[in-house]
Amino acid sequence: MKKEIEIPRTIIDAIIQQACDELPDETCGLLAGTDGAVKKRFPMENADHSPEHFSFDPREQFRVLREARAEGLRILGSYHSHPSTPARPSDEDIRLAYDPDILYFIASLAGEHPVVKAFARAAEGGMIPVKIKVI
Repeated sequence: MKKEIEIPRTIIDAIIQQACDELPDETCGLLAGTDGAVKKRFPMENADHSPEHFSFDPREQFRVLREARAEGLRILGSYHSHPSTPARPSDEDIRLAYDPDILYFIASLAGEHPVVKAFARAAEGGMIPVKIKVI
């Protein structure tokens, strides 16, 4: 089970900026890297265009996977925003977190300051927090 993930401040800031830019809808994307460290963000379009949920366009998702692999990276996580709720997994987020090999990042714009948190799928279901080490 992953206990910590490294991510550059520039990527955290870019996720928050994307979330602000795409209000009122949720934003989304994939994060790629190596050895427990995020190296690149792949912003994607929320195909649902909804403030309450998101989905990836399969063609865009495959394009990102090919690009990450071509750069020697693997997908370490997905991210999405919660425009008006805290950075904790919703029931839908938990239900859709099917891949135990990646982390799930949530950027919340609900509080006084935006916040990004990471979660891993728990063996028994549900989600557990993972520490983000900002570098």
